[in-house]
Order: sequence, then C-alpha cells, then structure tokens
Amino acid sequence: MSATTTTSSTTSSTSTAKGPGRPIGAAPATALVIANMVGTGVFTTTGILLPELGSPLAVLAVWAVGGVIALAGAAVYAELGTMMPHAGGEYVYLKRAFHPGAGFLAGWVSLLVGFAAPTAGGAIAFGRYLHAALPVVTLIAVFVVGALVSGRGDIAHLTATVGPAAAGAAPRLTVGAFAVGLVYVGYAYTGWNSVAYVAGEVRDPGRTLPRALALGTGGVTLLYLTLNAVFLWAAPPAALAGQIEVADVAARALFGARGAALLSGLVAIAVAGCVSAMLMAGPRITVAMADDGVFFRALGRRGRHGTPAAAVALQGALAAVAAMAAAFDPILVYVGFTLNLTAGAAVVATFVLRRREPAAERPHRALGWPFSGLVFLALAGAMTVFAVRDRPRESAAGFGTLAAGGDAYAIWHRKRRGRAAKS
Repeated sequence: MSATTTTSSTTSSTSTAKGPGRPIGAAPATALVIANMVGTGVFTTTGILLPELGSPLAVLAVWAVGGVIALAGAAVYAELGTMMPHAGGEYVYLKRAFHPGAGFLAGWVSLLVGFAAPTAGGAIAFGRYLHAALPVVTLIAVFVVGALVSGRGDIAHLTATVGPAAAGAAPRLTVGAFAVGLVYVGYAYTGWNSVAYVAGEVRDPGRTLPRALALGTGGVTLLYLTLNAVFLWAAPPAALAGQIEVADVAARALFGARGAALLSGLVAIAVAGCVSAMLMAGPRITVAMADDGVFFRALGRRGRHGTPAAAVALQGALAAVAAMAAAFDPILVYVGFTLNLTAGAAVVATFVLRRREPAAERPHRALGWPFSGLVFLALAGAMTVFAVRDRPRESAAGFGTLAAGGDAYAIWHRKRRGRAAKS
C-alpha cells in the first residue's frame, strides 16, 4: 500500500472519529485501562516472586521496571492507536505493517491468551479470595491508608531475605531470575494497551487514546508500587513467600482475621471488575477479524445495542476451559511470555511504519521516540530469552500457540481462495 493511499484512508477514518458511533470518552477510556490492569496480578504475584528473587527490594525493583515497560509500550501504542483508530489493536497494526497473516496471528493470540487466559487467571484468584470474603465494597486506598495508620508493619521487612539467602547463603538474585520475574509482573501489567482494542468506539481518539493510556498506565504503576510496598512492609518475607493470597497475609498481620476477610472481599470485587473489563475489550478483536472475513462471520454479529454477544460467549467459554486446564502459576508465565511477543511485534511495526509511511497522518506521536520503542524492545527481548531458558514449558506453549495460529490462518486462507475460485 502506498503512503498516499494510506494517508487518505487514515484521514477519512479520522474525520469521523467524533461521530455518534464512538461513545467512549476520556474518563471511560481511562477507566477501561485501569479496570483491565488492576486485577489478579497485583494481589498474587509478589508471593510467587519472593522465593525466586530472594528479597523484597528486588521484588519492588521488578515491579518498577515492569511499570517502565508498560509506560514505554503505552507511549508507542498511543501513536499506533491514533494512526489507526479502529477496533482490533495488534490485529490492525500488524496487518498494515507486515501482512494479513501477521495480523491474524496477533488476533489469535489476543483471543486465546490476551483475554481468555487472564480471565481464567482472574477467575481462579477470585475463588481463592472469595473463600474468606465478606460482602463489602471499599477502596484499595483505604487499605493503604489504614495500613500506614496501624503502624504494625516493620521497615526491616523490606531489607530481609528469604530462601537460601536467609540462611546465610549467597544471594540468589540473577539477571535470569530478574528477567523471568518481569514475565510474572508482565501478567499483572496486562491491560495497559486495552483501550487500543476498542479504538473504533473511542471519541476523538487523537486526544483520548494518548491520555487514557498515559493516565491509566501511570496511575496503575504508582498504585502497584505503593500497594506492594505495603504488602512487603506489613509481613515478613518468609510469611509471604510462595503465597498467592499475599493481600490476605498482609491484612492479617495488620488488622487481624476480620480485616483480612474484609480485604479479601475487596480483592474479589476488584478481580471481578477486571474480568468484566476484559470481557468488554477482548471480543472486539474477534469482531474485527470476523468483519475482515478471516474468522467466522457469525462472531462479528452485534446485538440490538451493538454488543458482540457471540464473541463474548466464545471468550467466556475459552476462559472456562483455561481455568479448568491449568494452575495459576503457569497461566502467569504463559500469558506474560506470549503477550510480550505480540506487543514487541507491534512496537517493531511502529518502526516499520515510520520508515515506510512517513507521510501517513499521525495525530499523536510516541513520546520519547525512538527511545521508548528501543527500551521496550530491549527489555522485552531479555524477558523472552530468559523465559525460554528458565521456563521452557510455558515458553513452548506460547510458541505452540503461535504455530497453531499459523496453521489456522493457512487453512482459513485456502478455504477463502477456494470459495473465491468457485464464485
């Protein structure tokens, strides 16, 4: 496609970006990012990371670097989303930058991994916390303030060690362990790009998308660092290590059994909200693929209010299968690893489009370019290499998902060519 053709097409799409078919404004778009991000990971990942990294400070460092990756990615996606303000996210970006097959693979991964698997992980964590929950609705900020007011934590917990290091052995922290920790944290940060999937429904995307991505991702990064610092301050690392319900353990140390039950109810509600947000954003990719004729057209049908009921039902069914088939820890690594590949491909696509289509309309350009893209790719590349080395089973599952998507696209493409030949 020539740069001239692309520019005119983009201008046409941008000119209708304020029409009645785009009901999502800045506040709902930002809320969608936050709701997609704040779910299972922040309440569970630290307990898994502690035995791997050996110290609370290393855990906080991983959370901070994970936030840098998410913010760098959000800066790049702000450019892609405003350049192509259509529903579908990576499916749209990779199709334009590389090939329809690359877009199909991105949509395939989003369907199976980006939303179905995290929805399954959310359901698993929801059940773990709901076991001790009270029917109470409050804010995470209340827990943070209450923890500080209680004064029952200990700053020494942050400098303590766990595992072999606690017994006097040499510290366990390695570059490989840190990189794999970023894969775990990557799961918790999943959702920073969620508003890109509903870009076709966002009002004035040239202004709304960058703001929603920056405010949502930045706000959640600060929330994650604060909340995990409180968790690690509240209880000794040995009590948190290996625990999925780290929020419950921290709350018991601070407020006793009743306070822990109250927080469990809060976490369960927050996770349920994340599952709901993923069920809103995820099916839009399936709809975009169906509209393009590269997936079952029935999945593109909308209800009376524009809801893609069939696509939502498919994602829910896949999430149920994933929840029954896998444990929580493997889901974290599998999701973090696989989504890291597709997000990296989208960042590479930005470099390609900058070079190939320099005249294309870009209502918003990535902040800090090209450093934002290079930082994302460097860290994502390190995560991929060390995940393959240290977690080969989950990495193989990620590559297997891509291979299955390639086979599915080849079969679908042959069928389309056959139908076209008959007509």
